[in-house]
Amino acid sequence: MAVTTPLAAEERLRRWRLVLGGEADGTGCTLRGRDAAMDGALGALYRGAPEEGRAGRAGRRGAGLGASAPQVARWLGDIRAYFPSTVVRLMQQDAITRLGLDRLLLEPEMLEAVEPDVHLVATLLSLKHALPETTRETARAVVGRVVTELERRLADRTRATLGGALDRSARVNRPRHRDIDWDRTIRANLKNHLPEHGTVVPERLVGHARARRAVRKDVILCVDQSGSMAPSVVHAAVFGAVLASMRSLDTRLVVFDTAVADLTEQLTDPVDVLFATRLGGGTDINRALAYCQSRITRPSETVVVLISDLYEGGVRDGMLKRVAAMKAAGVQFVALLALSDEGAPAYDHAHAAALAALGAPAFACTPDAFPEIMAAAIERRPIPVPERET
Repeated sequence: MAVTTPLAAEERLRRWRLVLGGEADGTGCTLRGRDAAMDGALGALYRGAPEEGRAGRAGRRGAGLGASAPQVARWLGDIRAYFPSTVVRLMQQDAITRLGLDRLLLEPEMLEAVEPDVHLVATLLSLKHALPETTRETARAVVGRVVTELERRLADRTRATLGGALDRSARVNRPRHRDIDWDRTIRANLKNHLPEHGTVVPERLVGHARARRAVRKDVILCVDQSGSMAPSVVHAAVFGAVLASMRSLDTRLVVFDTAVADLTEQLTDPVDVLFATRLGGGTDINRALAYCQSRITRPSETVVVLISDLYEGGVRDGMLKRVAAMKAAGVQFVALLALSDEGAPAYDHAHAAALAALGAPAFACTPDAFPEIMAAAIERRPIPVPERET
């Protein structure tokens, strides 16, 4: 039987005191120094009922941040000193949603104190029309830092995965003799190995088309910019820029609410794309798909990716008919309920089921999984739908 030492028991009480907060007098543990400061930072955000208000209206035991920009700036500095960046980002997001601190982000000194992440970018984009002149450059720099980090994390893997898919799609099975890829031909025919003759019968030849080493594909990203899709918009802008940099892909980025905006010309700079979006508003998927459909010139070489929670404010039957028409013409159609690390959001289950019945399964996709989803679409093989999604 394990023996609990006095030191271990004291550490357990300390941890419970930090978890339970200031009302946990029953632990008999008094926090001092750094522990007391950590408890104060947590209590300023989480002590008190969140429904009791926004900034400036904290309840009788409410959060200690109030609406003071200097006080919030100090708090942001404190949590960065006490907690890892992943926890800091979560606490910042909670502060914005629980305490209404979004308006304080309009001040440059506040933006310089925060830890940039996708959710902060979404908040800034929703506030962009209210940003004063003195804050706009700072806000753009914050957005740029997040975009740069996402590109660093995602770009190389995306190019490598899709480059391989494009190369495989370009191979032909009836090449001329000079175009035969013998290494791949042998591997493809190993089942025809004749050991008694020491040879492989090349029943299927694999090679490359003479005029090119890769097939050219058209990709259309059609992105819902309603407020709930904000993190997906951020990731879609980054992926759009990465895809646009690949010579074998002709990439178009379309964002929509009740109106449609084609941002393809701005894909050289994903920060420009993000500041051109308009988060919030209604949703007209049918109208957006009508625009995308009008831009398709090579259906059998086109991949359309709809990123939306599928809450249609337009013509439902029209939306489904357009998807059916595109698929009948040979378009590879993929529906993503989200493109973010958070998993599946609230979405319209009836529309997701209707799309699945048309052969276009709808599921949430993480940024790390997106390259493989696109590779499967380019190669016209089954889309790897995550098992947890239904």
